[in-house]
Amino acid sequence: MVDVTALGARVASSAVVPLVKRLFVRDGPGAGLVDRPVRISALVSFRGEKRDVTPKDVDKIAAELVRRALASAGPGEEPVDAAEAAAVKDALARTLARLGEITVEDYEAVGLGPERFARELGAGVPLAPYGLGEVGTLLYERLLHTASLHILNFLTQRSTYVARQQTVQTQQLARLVQAVDVLLERLPSQSAEDAGFEERYADHVAARHGTLTIYGLDAGTREWPLDTAYLSLEATRPQAARDGRRSPEYPTLAAEQVLAGHDQVFLRGVAGSGKTTLVQWLAVTAAGRVYDHGMPHLIGRVPFVLPMRRIVRPDAELPLPGDFLRAVGAPVAGEQPPGWAERVLRARRGVLLVDGIDEIADDRRAAVRRWLRELVRAFPGNLWLVTSRPSAVPQDWLAAEGFHELDLARMGRTEVDTFVRRWHRAAGAEESVGESLLASVRSTSELNELATNPLMCGMLCALHRDRRGFLPQDRRSLYEAALTMLLERRDRERELHGSDGVRLAYATQVQLLQKLAWWLIRNSRHEMDRDEALGIVNRALPALNLDGAGDEEVYRALLLRSGLLREPAEGRVDFLHRTFQDYLGARLAVQEMDLDLLVNHAGTDQWEDVILLALAHARPKEAEHMLLRLTGLGTPRGTLLAAAGLRYAAEVEPGVRRRVEAGLATHVPPPTFEAAEEVARAGGDLVLGLLPGPEETDGQDAALVVMTAFHVGSEAALHFLARFREHSDADVQRLLAASWPKFDRDQYAQEILAHLPEQWAVEVATTDDLHTLRSLGGWRHIFVSGAYRVDDLTELIVPERLAHLTLEAPHPVEGLAWLTAFPGLRTVSVLTDLDEAVIRQVPDGVELHPSASLSSQPQG
Repeated sequence: MVDVTALGARVASSAVVPLVKRLFVRDGPGAGLVDRPVRISALVSFRGEKRDVTPKDVDKIAAELVRRALASAGPGEEPVDAAEAAAVKDALARTLARLGEITVEDYEAVGLGPERFARELGAGVPLAPYGLGEVGTLLYERLLHTASLHILNFLTQRSTYVARQQTVQTQQLARLVQAVDVLLERLPSQSAEDAGFEERYADHVAARHGTLTIYGLDAGTREWPLDTAYLSLEATRPQAARDGRRSPEYPTLAAEQVLAGHDQVFLRGVAGSGKTTLVQWLAVTAAGRVYDHGMPHLIGRVPFVLPMRRIVRPDAELPLPGDFLRAVGAPVAGEQPPGWAERVLRARRGVLLVDGIDEIADDRRAAVRRWLRELVRAFPGNLWLVTSRPSAVPQDWLAAEGFHELDLARMGRTEVDTFVRRWHRAAGAEESVGESLLASVRSTSELNELATNPLMCGMLCALHRDRRGFLPQDRRSLYEAALTMLLERRDRERELHGSDGVRLAYATQVQLLQKLAWWLIRNSRHEMDRDEALGIVNRALPALNLDGAGDEEVYRALLLRSGLLREPAEGRVDFLHRTFQDYLGARLAVQEMDLDLLVNHAGTDQWEDVILLALAHARPKEAEHMLLRLTGLGTPRGTLLAAAGLRYAAEVEPGVRRRVEAGLATHVPPPTFEAAEEVARAGGDLVLGLLPGPEETDGQDAALVVMTAFHVGSEAALHFLARFREHSDADVQRLLAASWPKFDRDQYAQEILAHLPEQWAVEVATTDDLHTLRSLGGWRHIFVSGAYRVDDLTELIVPERLAHLTLEAPHPVEGLAWLTAFPGLRTVSVLTDLDEAVIRQVPDGVELHPSASLSSQPQG
C-alpha cells in the first residue's frame, strides 16, 4: 500500500493552487492598512461582503483535494476506504473553514511557516468526532500541510502583501530603534569588566531560572523549559467593599505587565497560583538579550531573584546589594566586580524580584519590611516585585513604602485548556490524553472546582497520566493524593521545614482541617470568624502532640502552609476549594457517627457532595444504613442520591443494591417531559452520571434524556449533551438545536451545533448570536426571537446558507421586501398576533403563520 505521508506531496501545484485561490477574495492595490489589523479572516471568500464561493463550496474544495490525493496513489493502492475518505474530507473542510476565524494577519501567517500555520488552523478542530483512524489522520495532516503551504505561498503573491510587508518591516525597524534608544539610555558607559560580568550573569539567570520545577507530583515530568511552561495569568487590584470583603476591580492586566505601569508592586496569590513562575519569567526576560518581547520597561535591566526562604537566616542580617548573589548561592558571585550591584541600582537598571514573604517566620517580616523600605529609598527608580500568599501579611502591608497591591486571578477555562495541553506536550504524552482530561474537567464539577491554578492543574495532569488516561476511579483517592501533595510533599521538597515557627505533621493538619470543615458545614456557613477558628484549634490542642505550641501559632502555620485555607478579609477564614471542605467534613462526620444528620440534609444542595463523600469514607454497614435511609425518604432527590452513592460505597450488600436500583428505575430515564424537568431540578449535575448515554437509548427515551440534561443547564450538562450530537433520532437533533439559548453561546456552538448532521431551527435573540452562527459558516434555519433590525439580519446572516427563516414580531412588520437578499430562502414564517392588514404587506411567496407567542417546542 502507498505511503500516506507522501500523498500530499503528490498533489501537483497546478491542481492545488486554483483550489486555494478560490478560498480568498481578490485584492486591490496598496498596503491595505486600516485602523485595525487586516486579518486572514477578512480575506476569505465565503465571509464578508465579497463572496465568490459559499461555505458549501469549501466542502467541495476539500473533497477535490482528497480525491486528487487518492487518485495519485494509483488504482488499488488507496490507503483508506470511502467512509474514511469522507471523514477526512469533512475534517479538512471544517479546518479550512477556520480561515474565516483565524486572527493572525497574512504576514504573521507567512512567518509561522506551513507546519505551524497548519497547527494553528487545526487547533480549533478536534478530530475525535470524525472517527479517523491512524491512516486517516495521517492523510488529513498531509493534505492540511499541503494546503497550508500553498495558502501561504498565495498570500505572499498578493499585491497588498508586498506593500504591507514593507510597512511591517518599517514598523519593526522603528521598534528596534526605540529599543536601542532605551538601551543606550539605561546603559551608561560601562567598564569592560562590568559588561563582561553582566553577560555571564545573564547566562546564569537564563540557565538557573529557565526551567520550572514541579513539586509534589508522583508522575510526569518534573521540569519544563520555562518558555513552554509559562502561562500568562491575570492580575487584578483588590478593593475593600462595604462589608469588608475584597472583590476584584476590573479591568485586569496580564501578570507579566504588572511592572509596566508601576515601579513597585506587591503581588498576592494563593498556593500554587504561579507567583514563583512569574518571578522566573520576568528574570529570564529581563536577562535575555532580545528586545522585541513587547516589554520595553525590562530592556537593559538586570534581574535579582531574591527568594525569601533562602536569604532570610535566623539571627542574620538581610543582605545588601553587593551580597545578593552570594545570599542566593549564585555560582558567579565570586566573579562579581566590586560595587557592580550598587552601580546597577544607582543607574536605575535593577529588577528586584522578592519572592515568598509567606515563607519566612512571622517574627522576621517586620525586619524584611524595614529592609525593603531602606533599599527602595537608597536606590530609587528600580523595578520591584514582592510576592506573598494572601494571608501572610495584612492588606496594604507595603503601601507606606509606595507599593501597589495586586492579586493573581484564578485560572479561567482558556488558561486551563492551555495549561493542560502544554503540560502533555512537555511530558511527551499523547494529545488525546490531554483532551480526555479536559473533557473530564469540563464535565465533572469537582474537577472543575479543583482546576483553578497551575499547581492543582499540574496535579490533575500528573495523576491522569500516571493512571494511563484515567483519574483515580473514586473521588476519595483523588482528594487523598491532592492532600498529600499540598500538606506534606510540596513544602518538604521545597526545603521549607517549619518556616513559621511550627511544623505540623500531615495527620495533624488533616485532623485540624476536618474539624474546621465540619463546623462550617454543620452551621451552613461558607466562612468563619478568625476567633471561631482559633477556638476550634484551641479545643483540639490537648489531644495533639505539638510540644506546647499555642493555638495562634498552630493556626498561622495551618493557614500559610496548607494551601487550603485563606483569609478573604481581615478576621475571616474559609476554604480555598469548597470541594476539599466537603471532603474533610464528610471524613469527620463518619468518624463522629453523624450519619443520620447527613441523611436529614439530603434535600439541601450544599450537602450533596458531603453525603456522597461520607459514603466513600463509611464502612460497609454504615454505608448500607445511609443508602436505605436515603431510598426510604421516598423523594426523587433521596433516590438519586442513593443511586449515585452506590459508586462511592466500597461494599454494598446485594439486597440493598437491588432496592436502590429499583428506586432509580422509576426516575431514570424519566417517563415524560414534565418528569424530566422534575428529575433535573431534584438531581442537578448529580443526575448526569445516572442518565444513559446515546449508545444506550433511542427514540423517545433519548429525547427524554436530552431534555433532562437541558433542564440541568450546567457546563457539565453541555458536555453530556455533546455526546448526543450525532444521534440519529430527529427529535434529539431538534432538541439539541433548540437548547442553544440555555448555555454559553460560543461553547455550545463549537461543541454541539457545529457537529449536528442536519441544521434544525436555532433561536437567535442578539447580534452576538448571529455573529456566532456566522462563525460556523452560516445556518440553514434561523428563528429570530424578539425585536430585530433588518440591517443586522442582512449583514450577519450568511445568505447562501439560509433556507428557512422564522420571525417573532412583537411589533408590526414594516414590509418584508428585504428578504430578497437571501437567494436560498425557501420558507418564511412570521409569528404575530396582528390582524390581516399585515398579511397584505407580505411579498408573494412569503408564508405567514399568525400566533400569539413563541412555542416552547423546537421549530422543525
